[in-house]
Amino acid sequence: QAAFAHLSLAFRCDMFTLQQRVQVEKRARDAAEENIQEELGQCQAALERLGPSCTDVGCKETLEQLQHSLAVLAAAVKRATSAAEKLGAVHQEARMSRATEVMVQHVENLKRHHMREHAELEEMKRLIQQNSRNRQLAETQGEVGSAAGPCP
Repeated sequence: QAAFAHLSLAFRCDMFTLQQRVQVEKRARDAAEENIQEELGQCQAALERLGPSCTDVGCKETLEQLQHSLAVLAAAVKRATSAAEKLGAVHQEARMSRATEVMVQHVENLKRHHMREHAELEEMKRLIQQNSRNRQLAETQGEVGSAAGPCP
């Protein structure tokens, strides 16, 4: 029950700040992606500036390899960003799964408690009805016995 109360409070607090936190995280992610793209762009520009000064075949090959590596790096950054978002989602799902499990257990405990109390209530009703019938029967027998008069 304490775990349920803690989770309930945590959910309420999370819902209160969720939209703001999502916006903050989106801005942070966008800023990081922009910085990476800017760095990749600067590298590409530097390689393009080097192009005219490379007259040697070996230098041109190295420059082409660097440009290819830069393209591969840009694609890898996109994949890493996507993988990081998926990993974050899976981590959140795991946390929510545990929280949901705690809440389901609490609900099951409440159901069992309710069923037990309901069974006790039904048993008390049955006993009260039985006592009421016994009392009525006793009163009825008492009336019959007094109507017959005293025994000779």
